[in-house]
Amino acid sequence: MGRSICDAIAADPDLVLVAVVDPRAAGVEVHGLTIGAELRGLADAGAEVVIDFTVADAARVTLPWLAMHGIHAVVGTTGLSDDDIDTFRSAFSGSNCLITSNFAISAVLMMRFAELAAPYFDSAEIVELHHDGKADAPSGTAVATAKRMAAASADWAPDRTQHEVYPGARGGKGPAGIRIHALRLRGVIAHQEVILGTVGQTLTIRQDSYDNASYMPGILLACKKVSSVPGLTVGLDGYMDL
Repeated sequence: MGRSICDAIAADPDLVLVAVVDPRAAGVEVHGLTIGAELRGLADAGAEVVIDFTVADAARVTLPWLAMHGIHAVVGTTGLSDDDIDTFRSAFSGSNCLITSNFAISAVLMMRFAELAAPYFDSAEIVELHHDGKADAPSGTAVATAKRMAAASADWAPDRTQHEVYPGARGGKGPAGIRIHALRLRGVIAHQEVILGTVGQTLTIRQDSYDNASYMPGILLACKKVSSVPGLTVGLDGYMDL
């Protein structure tokens, strides 16, 4: 993902790649730059926007540091808690931050469509599929989708399952009792279905990402808009007027 982001930034005529930091790849050359190991390299290079695609523990260190140095942040790291979000919201007063679970435009629309549909259905379940190297389950996109659906409607039919032959077969119970099923398979990248049901009908909303290229338009959009949207924004749709 990091290399794909660097390629996209370097290819965009409105953006300039000025620094790359990755302790695991320090010393490697990318687009004429030497990858550094320390955050200080971002400030020394005069970075105005930093893209963070790491893990939650690293982001908890990186984001307050960026805020302290007045650098805008575009964050695709998942696994952050509500307390983390509150901390970052307080930190970003002199610069801005976008945190989103998914940069694919199709995924942003999928979440919005599910949110709009929620009040018209009695039941819903989410099935997300990711590659077998993904560390967290369910995905940040699935969690964000369930939260938005739960906020849109509090009227959901109860789950009448009384016995699970295999514990966990019904998936994890998310916000408002919406069940989330996380599949981890080789051969897939990132996919999600939201299945909503009511009497005599169902609606299935599905999104598929087949390549890291699916995230690049959203990342570039975020880089160009983050400086003009004050404070912390959660969700790329906040930059898309949805």
